[in-house]
Amino acid sequence: MSNLDVKPAATECGGREDVSATPVRELLSPRQVPLGESTVVRRLLPNLGRRMVGAWCFVDHYGPDDIADEPGMQVPPHPHIGLQTVSWLHEGEVLHRDSLGSKQTVRPRELGLMTAGRAIAHSEESPRDHARFLHGAQLWVALPDAHRRTAPSFEHHADLPEVTGGGGLHATVILGELDGAVSPGTTFSPLMGADLTLAAGTSAHLPVDPDFEYAILAMSGEAEADGVRLSPGSMLYLGSGRRTLPLTADTPSTVLLLGGEPFAEKLVMWWNFVARSGDEIVAARDEWTQGTSFGEVHGYDGPRLAAPTLPATPLKPRGRTR
Repeated sequence: MSNLDVKPAATECGGREDVSATPVRELLSPRQVPLGESTVVRRLLPNLGRRMVGAWCFVDHYGPDDIADEPGMQVPPHPHIGLQTVSWLHEGEVLHRDSLGSKQTVRPRELGLMTAGRAIAHSEESPRDHARFLHGAQLWVALPDAHRRTAPSFEHHADLPEVTGGGGLHATVILGELDGAVSPGTTFSPLMGADLTLAAGTSAHLPVDPDFEYAILAMSGEAEADGVRLSPGSMLYLGSGRRTLPLTADTPSTVLLLGGEPFAEKLVMWWNFVARSGDEIVAARDEWTQGTSFGEVHGYDGPRLAAPTLPATPLKPRGRTR
């Protein structure tokens, strides 16, 4: 998924200076961002006060949207460097095409994982004959310096490991490991992501890694995490230093749990690029505009996405928060 802001701000993040070594409860408010003709997303990361959670550096939540008479998601071909994209659906379908020649329809609770590495382009769209509702999340993972120029790739995993934690909790492991269950998705740094389903009356304690920082994104229902009630589209940053996470729900609810070892490297993110310097961002934009290294996405009905104008101020990597 692309950042479709016509004037995207540079996000300077990374480093561990401001990571809490103890549990916190920091509720993050989303920002409304239009995505294509008929979809509006709630952007949780980067946020005004919290720009990363582990290596997770971008989180959009969208829907549930009634797109029965709408085109649904329509994101033209656009470029990425230095990151992985994670497509995760609760309702609907998204057709992925990329410059490697991949063409894959991603369905609810299937993992669509694209590693941009040194350069890739892709498009995402609702199929012509699509389901009535569209509901999901799009997430990006920053690649560490040792792997950010790796060869691009795309993975689709329809069968993911599950955890039944008792007390009404059921989990699907998207990336990394949770309670001994390991996702087949490729990762390049210590992190995890899981889709948690909480039945009505859930009261559970989920084991987590005290060395990871965590955040929880409410997808549906009215769950509580560590005593904080979450409305759909909100995200609670939880800090680190936890061994268990208390979760309750009076009504059926779903949340995404994201975690990882605090990202030590400082980076700069602008538009669809994750880099380490402003010069790298400028070079990537020039390459998308004038070069060929991103390749071509074939089959999308429409022109590719034009790069926005760069900001006038220099792009410099700094801290991971505020």
